[in-house]
Amino acid sequence: MQTSGKIITCQAAIAWTENSPLSVEKVQVDPPKAGEVRIKITSSGICGSDSHVLKGELLIKFPLIPGHEGAGIVESIGEGVTSVKPGDKVLTLILPQCGECNFCLHPCGNFCLKQDVLPSSGLMLDGTSRFTCKGKTIYHSFRTSTFTEYTVVPEIAVVKIDDASPMDKVCVISCEVPTGYGAAVHSTKVTPGSTCVIYGLGGIGSAIVLGCKASGASRIIGVDINEEKFPRAKALGVTDCLNPQKLKKPVQEVVVEMTGFGVDFAFEAVGKMETMAAAWDSCNMSYGVCTILGLAPSNSKLSLDAQMILSGRTLKGVSLGGYKTKDCIPQIVTDYLQNKINIDPLITHKLPFNQIHKAMDLYYSGKTIRCVLLF
Repeated sequence: MQTSGKIITCQAAIAWTENSPLSVEKVQVDPPKAGEVRIKITSSGICGSDSHVLKGELLIKFPLIPGHEGAGIVESIGEGVTSVKPGDKVLTLILPQCGECNFCLHPCGNFCLKQDVLPSSGLMLDGTSRFTCKGKTIYHSFRTSTFTEYTVVPEIAVVKIDDASPMDKVCVISCEVPTGYGAAVHSTKVTPGSTCVIYGLGGIGSAIVLGCKASGASRIIGVDINEEKFPRAKALGVTDCLNPQKLKKPVQEVVVEMTGFGVDFAFEAVGKMETMAAAWDSCNMSYGVCTILGLAPSNSKLSLDAQMILSGRTLKGVSLGGYKTKDCIPQIVTDYLQNKINIDPLITHKLPFNQIHKAMDLYYSGKTIRCVLLF
């Protein structure tokens, strides 16, 4: 049946309130308006940012459809859309690239002013939603909402990828791979022979490990309170694993002792104030670089010893590896297809969408690096 221009009724996972179980419901998905794209989702990863949304740790509106790490096929396009067409394989982009704002136009900027993460409106660019359920408006999550069979996103938040892309895998190149791997190889530029520490060995942390290893780091220290993650982390390239709860002194002190004067590069992929401060304190105080990737709860404040900033170490934040998303993410897909980067070890589980509750349990138990939902 021809669906272009019509409302589509499909299955979607809805969070009606914060800290509530996801509810799989029939939703109505409106046709795309001007400058928008409607996508039939084929796969979606479950990312830590989705957990922050569901826990209400961000200023975000409920009820909503979570998810942002999506791969799919363009079903229809709105007026004026030129970069994709029906039938194209695409990835959704949590960070859009409008190509017009100050951040997009600057050579070093990628946090497009038309993003809907910080803060989040839950609405499309025109201030309305494309989802309804039981007569109620359902909000978008980061203008992506990939825990649904069909979604609508702005054209600036979707990118065409190679026709040969395996759609059960490449969804992780929408977020996990550029965020973690890109932070190491592109934004922070880890150097050969360097020492690194990574706080948090989940999906993003695991991708950072791959980036540090690819960059030639000589020592990669992984920090996590869930020791079940350690065997997988070592298989990816971690040389030393630390559980802060099993140490007799603060983990940052142990890291400094292990490396002599602190690591060259520290990465935080948890989103907690304590781990951010620990990552900073783990750095070589003269030239270490501390990169924050974790998404902190709204209105939280980071406190550091101001005097110790003078010694020369660097604190930086990075989103999506610092990549200009529409320009760069298709090339990462191509690199994967050409065996220049291997994302396969990052996907430990695949489950059909109707088993989303099992998938969420796997995520919260720490038994998976990345679980991919298949539609």
